[in-house]
Amino acid sequence: MFSDPFSRAQLSYLALGDSYTIGEGVDVAGRWPVQLAAALRTHGIAIADPRIIATTGWTTDELWAAMDAAEPLGAWDFVSLLIGVNNQYRGRSVDDYVGEFHRLLRRVIALAGDRVDRVLVLSIPDWGVTPFAFASGRDREAIAADLDAYNAAARDLCVAHGVAFVDITGISRDRGGAQEMLADDGLHPSATQYARWAQAALPVAVARLRAQTPDSGPSPACDRGNA
Repeated sequence: MFSDPFSRAQLSYLALGDSYTIGEGVDVAGRWPVQLAAALRTHGIAIADPRIIATTGWTTDELWAAMDAAEPLGAWDFVSLLIGVNNQYRGRSVDDYVGEFHRLLRRVIALAGDRVDRVLVLSIPDWGVTPFAFASGRDREAIAADLDAYNAAARDLCVAHGVAFVDITGISRDRGGAQEMLADDGLHPSATQYARWAQAALPVAVARLRAQTPDSGPSPACDRGNA
């Protein structure tokens, strides 16, 4: 067990996203941000369970509007972002996503007190591997290609800003269509799948949160999790 790197009792955590962040179809404890916070505490990092601003179906612009409605959000010690699958599902272009994601990323950095080392972005998982996608008749190769383009653009923006980017897309494709990896709807992940995402994000979050104190300057590096 590591010692708590900060003097105060708990770090605050804001988790932003869509169905993947709110954990459609799973209990609160099964959501990946809640599992991540719990895992961080086992590593001696005193962090509160996240405040989650996320709803199934949200696109980047809808998340932005929800953040506006939730203002004043104040400042946070740690902020995570996972958004974009519904942009792809609705057939929006990569260029459209890039502009809106970049705007969100800058806002998220500001919510973290302009500390890029306190922001964590997860890649968009591939829903094309799920039974829902098979039944939909959608072109699953096209879904994968679209999401790869979205994620490449988001990764590049994170690199440019020095924000940690954790690639969980490969994890979502690995047994992502297996029953134990899915909620009852055959589309959204189960708590078991979310645990895999949290474990991928954990070493990145630990390194970021233990490396800097609240008064230190931002880290220029971009960390990537293993898919």
